[in-house]
Amino acid sequence: MKMILRKAHLYLYQGSVAFFYFVLWPFLYYNSRKYERYGSMNAFRRVWGRLSSGTVGIRYRYHYEKPIDWSRTYIITPNHTSNLDITAMSLLVKNNFCFMGKQELVDGLVTGLFFRTVDIPVNRESKIASFKAFKQVMERLQQGMSAVIFPEGTIPDEYPPVLHQFKNGPFRMAIELKIPIIPVTSVNTWKVMWDDGKKMGSEPGVCDIFVHEPIETAHLTVDDADDLRDKVFSIMTNKLN
Repeated sequence: MKMILRKAHLYLYQGSVAFFYFVLWPFLYYNSRKYERYGSMNAFRRVWGRLSSGTVGIRYRYHYEKPIDWSRTYIITPNHTSNLDITAMSLLVKNNFCFMGKQELVDGLVTGLFFRTVDIPVNRESKIASFKAFKQVMERLQQGMSAVIFPEGTIPDEYPPVLHQFKNGPFRMAIELKIPIIPVTSVNTWKVMWDDGKKMGSEPGVCDIFVHEPIETAHLTVDDADDLRDKVFSIMTNKLN
């Protein structure tokens, strides 16, 4: 019975996502046409996320280790256990930003518009494509946009999910550009909806998001990239444990 209710809730959530996307589509599309409007596009993305989740009883509660100065540019590195992480990060980041995500999102019904404009798709099967994608993200960062990059690269297959080893890319990039890293730990989002919800459904609930203190990189060199990666991994592992 519980699984039936969770499946029913998932259909309600998916319907809510689709409904509010199409309601807001004219505003999203208009602002997607020019780079100068990406900030407004992200503002409507936040509205979309808040409405689509809130309508079905999903909320996001943020716990800050230290206040974040959103006038600065950051690379945000969350763990990844649920599609809800996308909404959680959209609501968290208060300045202009982009996501870096898998190439398949370009063809998604509600993700395609974003990954053909403000967000950066990456084909991790191709080293050349990956290099070009990271170069694009670096250009966005140099222009003052923050970037959300899931360092695991994917949602783990295990249930309950475990934290997988991180890719090196976002940490090397942060050091090269002297941009601080913000580790973000989502502790229980997977309990509300694991992955895309197809296997376990979803339910109303509160997703607790822990925003760790930014880690400065101005004093680091590229030789420190592995240590920075391991430090962030350790911080998030300790919070999850």
